[in-house]
Amino acid sequence: MTQQQTGPEAPRAGVPVTLAPGLRRILAPNPSPMTFWGTNTYLLGQRGLAVIDPGPDQPAHLEAILDALRPEQHITHILVTHAHLDHAPLARRLSDATGAPVLAFGDARSGRSAVMRRLAAEGLAGGGEGVDAGFAPDIALADAAEVEGDGWRLAALHTPGHFGNHMCFAWREAEALFTGDLVMGWASSLVSPPDGDLTDFMASCARLASVRWQSFHPGHGAPVEDPAARLDWLIAHRRSREAQIRAALAEAPGSPDALARRIYADTPPALLPAAARNVFAHLVDLAGRGLVRPAGPLSAEAEFHPTGAA
Repeated sequence: MTQQQTGPEAPRAGVPVTLAPGLRRILAPNPSPMTFWGTNTYLLGQRGLAVIDPGPDQPAHLEAILDALRPEQHITHILVTHAHLDHAPLARRLSDATGAPVLAFGDARSGRSAVMRRLAAEGLAGGGEGVDAGFAPDIALADAAEVEGDGWRLAALHTPGHFGNHMCFAWREAEALFTGDLVMGWASSLVSPPDGDLTDFMASCARLASVRWQSFHPGHGAPVEDPAARLDWLIAHRRSREAQIRAALAEAPGSPDALARRIYADTPPALLPAAARNVFAHLVDLAGRGLVRPAGPLSAEAEFHPTGAA
């Protein structure tokens, strides 16, 4: 991820914060360089509530969610944006405690493109945030499926890119979107093959940019109050990185690792593996568009060459 801002002071973990009528946020106690303040868990509704992204498997966070319920309230739906360890694992414990079903696009391997399925089959493992490999929803949601509860309604949008089974949840009445890790205000989204797919990421951003939104509620950090500007920045940021990679390849072919060392010349050595994975995500996308080619099979160790295509 590329951090863009530190944002306001972090909220206290475990304390419900009202963001809008019928919407509260509870911060999980899992801050890190990958999760910023921690994971945002959202409670939507007045009586029968939807919980969006229950978060990591931490007893204190489960207790905080249950303690946030008022006497007249109960949880009817548990929605998970994607199967990373900081978003999904608490879903099963929360379901056991409340009887509410878990809803998501699919299990941890669902939604991958053909090229990412092949890379995974050949042994490429994801990096960064960690996958909840055993995650599986009770109810699999198709793209554009409607989920309705007590005074609220959400549209489930399959938005792969950060993760194959990633979904955003549109709260149409408020022109708001729960964006998981696809769009955040504090950092750009991690795209790490085979879990992340840059071709899908760009398509998902373009899809969101075609709709007018008032606000985004991300998986980490503060609400995004200018969604159109943030999407424009994310798309431009990725195009700028693509231009850097193509310029480096025009000078000399290279592997993702070698290109990362040339492009990220001022990056601390400990961060170079993540930079190389980011470069590889771009190279897979460029190869799919016929702009670069690997010398041999497509892999994270291959040497890449420009094709000369515009």
